[in-house]
Amino acid sequence: MPVGPTDASKTPRYAGLTTFARLPRREDVEEYDVAVVGVPFDSGVSYRPGARFGPSHIRESSRLLRPWNPELEVAPFDLQQVVDAGDIAANPFDIEDAIGQIERGAAELTAGGRRLLTLGGDHTITLPLLRVMHAAYGPIAVLHFDAHLDTWDTYFGAPHTHGTTFRRASEEGLLDRDHCLHIGIRGPLYDVRDLPESADLGFATIHATQFDELGTRGVIEAMLARLGDAPVYVSIDIDVLDPGNAPGTGTPEAGGLTSRELLAILRALTATNVVSADIVEVAPAYDHAQITGIAASHVGYELLSVMKPNAAVTA
Repeated sequence: MPVGPTDASKTPRYAGLTTFARLPRREDVEEYDVAVVGVPFDSGVSYRPGARFGPSHIRESSRLLRPWNPELEVAPFDLQQVVDAGDIAANPFDIEDAIGQIERGAAELTAGGRRLLTLGGDHTITLPLLRVMHAAYGPIAVLHFDAHLDTWDTYFGAPHTHGTTFRRASEEGLLDRDHCLHIGIRGPLYDVRDLPESADLGFATIHATQFDELGTRGVIEAMLARLGDAPVYVSIDIDVLDPGNAPGTGTPEAGGLTSRELLAILRALTATNVVSADIVEVAPAYDHAQITGIAASHVGYELLSVMKPNAAVTA
């Protein structure tokens, strides 16, 4: 029987260790199926820094999460052993070195088919995570929630930043180009070629402005049709949410999704094979009353709820 969160009827939620959802630490159990791990790294940002403090903020904001998910009628922490694996330490002064450290740390945590929910950190961290996923599953369908494409080439000549992640991933052959999807894209772009170039790299796009026309149900149908039965990696930049729902981020854009819309879309992923996921760009210095941290913690909870148990690990 998996070890679940600390019982809130015996220990107040504001007391004890600050693990994600008050789950056991990796060292507290013999085996695990899913690890929640932080990557406190934000040296790849192009505007406001501070996402290095995101993992601890999301954990602190997750204290109110409860074991039963009524929308999906599932107890995610009973189905599989979920642990908090602490943080992967990444060099804040050398992006290339940090990428290698993240890749090695994620590979160790996912050995044997285990899955990963990573708390960032800026979007630079997704590239090494996708390398690990590709090594385990082959080409990956990336479901990318973001205000921004993150398929640009370089910033100031630097190839690895939070805005270049998915171009590098596509160039490295990590992606299943027939099944990748951006959701929530909005705001001004650098050039008229940005969207066609993103499509050439393998991404279809559902813009935030299409939500009024499609509705949440229509977005879900389009998403599931695009993903098919491919192994799916979900990458969520918290700025996909409107700044009113998530002010604590480094590159906010007006006109975003509500947290209710995002959570509803994530619940529909029960119909897919989610192999791992990340939540990035939570910058607590710009947050108020844990608005962004609470949204991110609920996003993480729904992602854990749709990850199917891996019998090979649990056995």
